[in-house]
This record gives sequence, structure tokens and C-alpha cells, in this order.
Amino acid sequence: MRLLVLEDDPELGPWIEKGLTQAGHIIDLFSDGKEAMIGAMARDYDVLVLDRMVPSLDGLAVLKALRQAKVTVPAIFLTALDDIDDRVEGLQAGGDDYLVKPFAFTELLARIEVLHRRPGIQEQHVSVLTAGDLTIDLHKRTCQRKGQNIDLNTKEFQLLEIFMRSNRRVQSKTMLLERVWDMNFDPTTSLVETHISRLRGKIEKPFGDTILRTIRGAGYVFEPR
Repeated sequence: MRLLVLEDDPELGPWIEKGLTQAGHIIDLFSDGKEAMIGAMARDYDVLVLDRMVPSLDGLAVLKALRQAKVTVPAIFLTALDDIDDRVEGLQAGGDDYLVKPFAFTELLARIEVLHRRPGIQEQHVSVLTAGDLTIDLHKRTCQRKGQNIDLNTKEFQLLEIFMRSNRRVQSKTMLLERVWDMNFDPTTSLVETHISRLRGKIEKPFGDTILRTIRGAGYVFEPR
């Protein structure tokens, strides 16, 4: 899973990050609420782990903003606030679970895994994705547009899946490198551009339109018809 962790404690944050990484997950650790909110808007996460009391925007405000923006990824609050009213407030803000500090790491990990398995929260287990007139089958690894079969290689298929799950959010070059090639730097000057060009040649050119748009200085956005 890819997890976003918002925790400003200089010891607790890295401790959570280390434990979740050792458990096999990819972690983006933030200590500032505003930066965490921007990160959650720009990238798809499996679960959000949010501290209630952090600088800039607290975890509660972050989640409220994300829910208003239709970001439905499940979220668990970590907090020292253990009154019933505090828990109710967190759940009413859109939280799915609430863990009071101090806590055992094994319990945090178990709660994250339960949230990820919860039916109906995420689309990760859906086998067929459809956006406009474009459809991909994740199990059969097939792609169709307007009823026509499109032959995609592995990287092209991964790119298209990311774009179809993006809900029209901009996907930066760095984000694509990390998610498709597991890199945080570009070993060539045109790796992403080359694959995007080939993907466009297959899903756009035969149909005479543009559904994958370049945003100069930002990345790419998928806008299906």
C-alpha cells in the first residue's frame, strides 16, 4: 500500500514511517497539514494516517477539505485527544477510525489493513475501469476504446491505469516515475515523455482527439470524453 502519514512529532513520525516501511508499504511522511493536504490531492493513497494536532492545518481540517474535494480514501486519526466528543468530531469530519496515543504499532498496522480491506471504500479491487469511451480490464490486461481493441505494452497499460484512477487530477512526471518505474529521478531526459507519446499514439491518434493533456510545468491530466 501507499500511505500518507501526517505526524509532526520528530520521533513518532519517523518511527511510524520506519515500521510501515518494514511492513512492506510505501510511505509519504508529512509534518505540515497544508503540505499533506496538497499531497493527498495530487496522489492516490490507500490509507491516510492523520495526527489531529499539527502546524498550519490540523488533521481534522485537512480531512474536511479532502472530503469536500471528493477525496474518499479511508483515514485514521492519531491523537492524544481521547474524549468521546473528540472522537465523534473526527468521525463526523470523515474519519474512518480513531487511535489514541500512545498506541502499539501492531494495532496501528492492523487498523490500516482493516481499512484497506473494507468493502466499498476503494476501487482498487475493481477489475474493469471505464472512463468515457475507454475501458481497461485489469485482470485480462486488455484495453478498448469505442469497441476497438488497443494493444498496450506493460508500461503503457500501467500509465493508463494511473490516469484512469486519477479523477482528472494532474499527474506529475515525478509521480509517474515513482509509480510506474519505481524511480525518484529520471535516468534519461525523455523516459516518461516517450511512453506518454506512444500511449497517445494508441488511445488518441486513431480516434482523432485529445484525452491526455500536457500541463506545462506540472505534468499530465486525463480528460476522457
